Amino acid sequence: MRPLVHVTRRLPEVVERQLAAHFDVVLNETDAPLDARALADALAGADALLCTVTDRLDGAVLRGAAPLRARILVNFGVGYNHIDVGAARERGLVVTNTPGVLTDDTADVALALMLMTARRLGEGERCVRAGAWTGWTPTQLLGMSLSGKTLGIVGFGRIGRAMARRAHFGLGMRVRYLSRTVRPDAIEVGATPSPSLEALLAESDVVSIHVPATPETRHLVDADALAHMRPHAILVNTSRGDLVDEAALVAALRAGTIAGAGLDVYEGEPRIHPELSGMENVVLLPHLGSATRETRRAMGERALANLVAFFDGREPPDRVA
Repeated sequence: MRPLVHVTRRLPEVVERQLAAHFDVVLNETDAPLDARALADALAGADALLCTVTDRLDGAVLRGAAPLRARILVNFGVGYNHIDVGAARERGLVVTNTPGVLTDDTADVALALMLMTARRLGEGERCVRAGAWTGWTPTQLLGMSLSGKTLGIVGFGRIGRAMARRAHFGLGMRVRYLSRTVRPDAIEVGATPSPSLEALLAESDVVSIHVPATPETRHLVDADALAHMRPHAILVNTSRGDLVDEAALVAALRAGTIAGAGLDVYEGEPRIHPELSGMENVVLLPHLGSATRETRRAMGERALANLVAFFDGREPPDRVA
């Protein structure tokens, strides 16, 4: 009898076909996020849960699924802060993720947000679509040139390094980075270390966040951090929304403490602070970091590899707990 895998959201068709070739599969035909009760039922009724960032697998859900049939949580994505890993361990659940395959696409979106915000491209596009453009003028929508400016990267893992490479070699930016350890290979992408978050914020024209979401990094960028940034600087976040105190960001943008922000993730996702959507100096994307056909397929195939290894009695290659 084949293991039963419950898939919480619709995946690319090719991935669903591959899953069905190996396992019995339950798909979410409506593609709506599952609530706590539905998640608990899935854990009680299937051998594995293939979950995504929209599934809040907290302690209440994981401990409330009794009896527990599932033995593994396979996360479709790198970040797994939506999973209470401690509670998963208590219930004997293995947890995996899909690292490595979304590095370049996420760095591309971070670069795009930096360019859109610095050059006010979102404002310009809205102006044209609204029929408000009356023709070229020398002072229209003047933005900030990025060549020669300093990019501060908070977190220097795969995506942070990919962002540094694009900014340094593609745009001629100076790159400073903040990491728990000094990276000897950083010089290869034109990056040098900064001694502290405060120092990085104070010396950067653009700050791009690339750290995982943990209890320790929640609101890493708060009112105090924003106060260290330059008035002309912009903030880019493609990592996780709760790294930034959204209310503090709104206040800083309103007061002119910083000049703009480019966001792909949000603290209460999919809810967005109501003032952000009305600000012209903010670029807002709907969590598109890994949204290419190639990467979403690769993420699905990586999730499949973890499932196959686990049910073959081998160690899943991307086990995180």
